[in-house]
Amino acid sequence: MRLLRHPHLWLVLGWMLLIAAAYVSLMPAKELPHLGVSDKIEHIVGYIALTLWFAGIYPRSRYLHIALGMFLFGLIIEYLQGAMHFGRSRDYHDVIANTVGIAVGLGAAWLGLGHWAEWFESKVKRW
Repeated sequence: MRLLRHPHLWLVLGWMLLIAAAYVSLMPAKELPHLGVSDKIEHIVGYIALTLWFAGIYPRSRYLHIALGMFLFGLIIEYLQGAMHFGRSRDYHDVIANTVGIAVGLGAAWLGLGHWAEWFESKVKRW
């Protein structure tokens, strides 16, 4: 992990984000919130956020592991959507959108946003 004052807090929050993403991804289709944008945009933005989150708490040497983990997470979600009968289905276009989000998130991390957690902790000194 990066040199953070609260690395375990960041990690727990990251896992909570993954659980929330899995819950929303697996909930029945009729209960899904409609945000008024393409679901592919939702996938891209969601995976950018998740990838950046973990890139912010792990060093660059772990970025490939983060990308692989996010990709496998997306594949498992798509498999489960097809296996469950909640009005959801497997969509490999979602996997492509997830992969685009992962790539954009890692690109942003490489360009400097990967230090967001260190920056945040430096700005909130009393925390």
